[in-house]
Amino acid sequence: MSTLRNTVQLIGYVGNDPEIVNLESGKKLAKFSIATNESYKNAKGEKITDTQWHNVVAWGKTAELIENYVPKGKEVGIEGKLTSRSYEDKEGVKRYITEVVCNELLLLGK
Repeated sequence: MSTLRNTVQLIGYVGNDPEIVNLESGKKLAKFSIATNESYKNAKGEKITDTQWHNVVAWGKTAELIENYVPKGKEVGIEGKLTSRSYEDKEGVKRYITEVVCNELLLLGK
C-alpha cells in the first residue's frame, strides 16, 4: 500500500498552451492546467457538469514531450503526485498553490 501514497491520476483537457521554461541548469520545466469534468443529475433530474481545474508541472523529458506534442485543447492522461507551496505576489501577499507534479503522460484523443 505504500506505493499508493500521494498518487494522482487524471484525464482531462489542456486549458492553455503549456508554458515552457528553460532553466540555467539546462533542465526544462513545463507548466499548464487541465480541466476534468464530472456529470451528475440533480434532484430535479437535470444534468449538471462540474469542471475542476488542476495546475500541472513537469520536468525534463516529460516537459520536452509536452513542449512538442501537447497544445491547448489536447486530451491527456497524467500520473503524478500532489505538492503544495507558497509564494509572495507582487503586492507582498502570501499565496498558496497546489500542483500535480507529472511523472507520466499519455496523449489521448486525436
